[in-house]
Amino acid sequence: VQLQASGGGLVQPGGSLRLSCAASAFSLDVYTIGWFRQAPGKEREGVSCIRGNDGYTNYADSVKGRFTISRDNAKNTVYLQMNSLKPEDTAVYYCATAPGYYSGSYCISMALYDYWGQGTQVTVSS
Repeated sequence: VQLQASGGGLVQPGGSLRLSCAASAFSLDVYTIGWFRQAPGKEREGVSCIRGNDGYTNYADSVKGRFTISRDNAKNTVYLQMNSLKPEDTAVYYCATAPGYYSGSYCISMALYDYWGQGTQVTVSS
């Protein structure tokens, strides 16, 4: 069982990145998949989530309108499209899975997630 996050990098403010979270050895459609981030000196926080069965999504207020989460069940991959990036988006981004389906604020609550991939660094700087 493995979650592989990728797509991070260095981008200027206002730029875009797309993160990918690929799962192997299990199917994402029976999980809720979340993206989280942790900036230096700060606690890890929920960014976005998507339900594997029906595509329901939720976002943290700080990224609404700028980030879009999506899934490709055929590829067993979840994406996080990040546009209009700001320096405060700089963090290590992690994807994780929670068994079952969740909505609202629970969907981006770390307590529900029990399997985590390694992080990918996103740096927004000029």
